[in-house]
Amino acid sequence: MDSRIPYDDYPVVFLPAYENPPAWIPPHERVYHPDYNNELTQFLPRIVTLKKPPGAQLGFNIRGGKASQLGIFISKVIPDSDAHRAGLQEGDQVLAVNDVDFQDIEHSKLPRSFQAVEILKTAREISMRVRFFPYNYHRQKERTVH
Repeated sequence: MDSRIPYDDYPVVFLPAYENPPAWIPPHERVYHPDYNNELTQFLPRIVTLKKPPGAQLGFNIRGGKASQLGIFISKVIPDSDAHRAGLQEGDQVLAVNDVDFQDIEHSKLPRSFQAVEILKTAREISMRVRFFPYNYHRQKERTVH
């Protein structure tokens, strides 16, 4: 007896659109090339701590969430705000806030206790683990309208 599944019964899987890789730069030219940055520490996760008095604004906006499959990102930082002084920048991916994992969280849908906006609005002291990830941030901006 043949126990193989017929070909037509396999699930259909849609792959993401192909993206061309960046142009290749020979290793001996990378140190002097303006488009190549050897300083990778800017992409490492870091902790940003903010204190927010009642009624105060956060000083930044977010976009994205579970639906985008790319995460939550800082989309705007108000100049001279506490968030700006703390080092937040557009393109930072929010990995966690007050020990709540933000990598698979809804932007602003129910249940309220698990949405990014509600967590950020209700906290008085915010400890954020972020990383600068402009590649996924720009992919998300192309995919979504906010």
